Amino acid sequence: MKHFLPTTKKELDYLGWDYVDVILITGDAYIDHPSFGVAVIGRILAREGLRVAILPQPNWRDDLRDFKKLGTPRYFFGITAGNMDSMVNHFTAYNRLRSDDAYTAGNQSGFRPDYATVVYSKIVKDLFPDIPVIIGGVEASMRRFSHYDFWSDSFKPSILWESNADFLVYGMAEKPMQKIAQLIKNKQFIRENIQKIPQIAFFSNTHKPDLNLELVLLPFEKELEDKKNYAKNFCAFERESNKMMQRVITQNYGDNILVQNPPYPVLTSDELDDFALFEEMMYAPHPKYLKRGDIPAWEMIKNSITIHRGCFGGCSFCAISAHQGKHVASRSESSILKEVKHLAKQPYFKGHISDLGAPSANMYQMKGENEKYCTTCHRYSCIYPSICKNLNRNHNPLLRVYQQASQVAGVKQITIGSGIRYDMLLTNDEKLDKKYGLTAYFETVVKNHVSGRLKVAPEHTVPHVLQSMRKPTFDTFLQFYDKFLQLNKKNNKNQQLIPYFISGHPNCTVLDMKQLSKDVSKNRLFTEQAQGFTPTPMTYATAIYYLGFDPYTGKMVYSAKSFEEKKGQNNYFRN
Repeated sequence: MKHFLPTTKKELDYLGWDYVDVILITGDAYIDHPSFGVAVIGRILAREGLRVAILPQPNWRDDLRDFKKLGTPRYFFGITAGNMDSMVNHFTAYNRLRSDDAYTAGNQSGFRPDYATVVYSKIVKDLFPDIPVIIGGVEASMRRFSHYDFWSDSFKPSILWESNADFLVYGMAEKPMQKIAQLIKNKQFIRENIQKIPQIAFFSNTHKPDLNLELVLLPFEKELEDKKNYAKNFCAFERESNKMMQRVITQNYGDNILVQNPPYPVLTSDELDDFALFEEMMYAPHPKYLKRGDIPAWEMIKNSITIHRGCFGGCSFCAISAHQGKHVASRSESSILKEVKHLAKQPYFKGHISDLGAPSANMYQMKGENEKYCTTCHRYSCIYPSICKNLNRNHNPLLRVYQQASQVAGVKQITIGSGIRYDMLLTNDEKLDKKYGLTAYFETVVKNHVSGRLKVAPEHTVPHVLQSMRKPTFDTFLQFYDKFLQLNKKNNKNQQLIPYFISGHPNCTVLDMKQLSKDVSKNRLFTEQAQGFTPTPMTYATAIYYLGFDPYTGKMVYSAKSFEEKKGQNNYFRN
């Protein structure tokens, strides 16, 4: 019989467990669903035969009894801040404290600390000094090397250094954590073996990798002495991270060396299907939250299904490619349809699938026509500043998924909630259009999969700002908008296109926002989906914001930094 992973001593007793192998600590409420990382990792470890307990949102401000209530794990603590960076979760783009938390029951704030990964890890290392700590999740992943931290306005070392953790797993962690579980099963769970696992980072004062100056990020102290050293290192990191076949990356901290092993190869469909886990999960929040109110993140995601991961869009402000990877991994059609049928049987399901998507809606099964050219390519995007000629952007497999999913009993409607990468749908080549199903896909979405409003993300209208964002021209968006209106008219639809815009992005001035306001008004667009730029760790846009210049060209770049400058730009969305 299926059950939630235990979260309390009472639940351990109910299961008859007198010990646990692994305790996973998270800053989120525990939701046993494939969209929530700690649940996925917990289930993967449990599948390998380990006894896994979840410690969600422990109280870090009292006598720390929460950290002790499940006992001492036999092998390790796994720690994550949750599905979001805790500082993005806590603060607005203007560094104002939020009054809510979508990953907490009742949408209540205050259930996780700032810099949650570091806080949790230090507590655990203090209470259980002999038990290894492995950190992961997006907060750890995007802070794995030295980075600018917007919230403290400081340049920080690797989170592995700050947290005192033993290991860091970056990116989507299923395979490295599965390997760790296998080491435990085979009685080979020792530091030397863990250090050999792909997608792991660790500190060593004895490790002697084959050093290559282009690869090695310079000593942390030198980055503090001169920002130009960080600029050079950022470019080396981004180039290497965009490759399909990566090398070891290191960063010196005095006598200690931070070593990042290359990631696992892009998951095959069979591997990603194996990690879907929907049949093994309760597909619900833990019942302990029933009296505390709804969890908004769950309410938003519970009727949606993830069909692929990764993104080759390369937007400068986005962390997805550095975390999930540039290269797309896709589930098989049969796996997706099994989950659609599983969702349709849920008691809460009313017939509407709110999304069949991923970070970007329309990248399913897309990769290089000849993948040998992808193995060493370090382009940050396969579609900007132009679409790679080697990219297979065939939308027909995605159309088949929509069609098959729509025929599942109990499914009345499927809408696409993920953002559509619209520049991939435009071409003047009729043969290419037909071959890749571009117009066919666009028309199918307009005809069948929009719930009155389609959201896309042009982000800005001014050319030099868009260039800094690594986004297509506004004219490209207008072509898409015109085609959207044509397809609406053809199919007797009266639907709206809702564009996303960003203010305060590096290289954007008040005059640029004034021009955006004019362009929006001229084209009768909506600006309700608008936000201020938040400099999140280790993105290209954040590097520009911190440095004051483009790390690749050395050209000086203006960024709005004061509250008044940022608000002054954002106010143009209200004109």
